[in-house]
Amino acid sequence: MKHQTATLSTIISQLFIFFGLSFLSIPLMAQKVQWKNVSSEYELNTTAIQVYVSTSSTLNDSAFKAYYVIINTNDPSINMGVDTTLYRRLTPAGFYQRLGQPSIVMNASFFEFKNNTNLNVLVNQGKLLALNKQDIEGKGKDSLNYTHVLSSAIGMQKNGKMDVAYTYTDSNSRHVFYQQSPMTPIKNVQSKLPINHSALDHLKKWKLNWAVGGGPVLLKEGAIFITNNEEKKFAGNAIADHHPRTAMGYTQSGQLILLVVQGRMKNIAVGTTLTETAQILKDLGCVEAVNLDGGGSSCLLINGKETIKPSDPTGQRPIPAVFFVK
Repeated sequence: MKHQTATLSTIISQLFIFFGLSFLSIPLMAQKVQWKNVSSEYELNTTAIQVYVSTSSTLNDSAFKAYYVIINTNDPSINMGVDTTLYRRLTPAGFYQRLGQPSIVMNASFFEFKNNTNLNVLVNQGKLLALNKQDIEGKGKDSLNYTHVLSSAIGMQKNGKMDVAYTYTDSNSRHVFYQQSPMTPIKNVQSKLPINHSALDHLKKWKLNWAVGGGPVLLKEGAIFITNNEEKKFAGNAIADHHPRTAMGYTQSGQLILLVVQGRMKNIAVGTTLTETAQILKDLGCVEAVNLDGGGSSCLLINGKETIKPSDPTGQRPIPAVFFVK
């Protein structure tokens, strides 16, 4: 639920949207969140995974609650990956059992309800599990046209390094193609783009261990850099709306950070805007970060125990994919 008082970050976000700027890369005068280590409450038996809960009850005058996990990706005992179902969905608790009770289970990519399929790239152990939906159908008189976008993803490369990139997938290829900079959407294309389209010839193969797609990008080179206009994830000024959030980022030293924000609960936790989400990740030391599916899908389990309370009245929402850590 969105707070009625305009905050500085919201005003700045709206000004950027009004003047047609496609990303934010300026420092914001936002309240800094305070955190407490609660790893012992989740019975973690490794120092390679640490869990923190926010102790700040408000953020920029809005009720606030969040958790983050920091993972030492250099620890050889840590195994990270992605799991997905085919044409069906499980709750995060269902994935927890399916995966043999891993330390961490978190919701991942956006998805559609009709066929229960993922809308973003997913890679596990180098294998491409799901493709991007990157051809956006037009509406009304433009219903026969498409807008082509490159969606962002975060992943661990074969060399063990973390990265955030803009990705392209094709059903005729088992590879993920990528570039480091956002692409201006290609509009009024009357068919879906083949992999050899001239605008995409420069893309490189992304050599991955695992990857989770979502969008938009939130941070680049340690600065807030929200590429929603390029990725077409949220319409209008929706990046300034408060919602539950799930996001992933990494630090300069390669530590992986998982963030979940509770929301849509009046006087308890209203959620965060995308800009606030980016600022939190920046304050936690992330150099690059990407937004993942949020809203009623946001959920983080640690040893099977919930952190934030899911916003759906029925509890955990069934989803087709998760990120996990063993």
